[in-house]
Amino acid sequence: MAAEKTLRICDKGHRYYKSSDCPTCPVCNEENKPQRGFLRELSAPARNALLHEDINTLEKLSGYSEKAILALHGVGPASLPVLKKHLAQAGLSFEN
Repeated sequence: MAAEKTLRICDKGHRYYKSSDCPTCPVCNEENKPQRGFLRELSAPARNALLHEDINTLEKLSGYSEKAILALHGVGPASLPVLKKHLAQAGLSFEN
């Protein structure tokens, strides 16, 4: 049985419904989505997980192993191909 969605209002006044404990406003998330770069192509949970760890450049990302990135809450296996593609285009890779 799916959890019941409750109405929430973020600090900016956006109204949205959520069934999880996640406090992230989907409207704010979309407004804050980068216009270009590797973070733009990620899901909001994956993008937020990387930003929470201050991983906002490919150079910083290359300092982590795939396993360490997958261990971040919000990053799943679907994010790896996107991250690998961008790292490769920049001549970088995950740490071994």
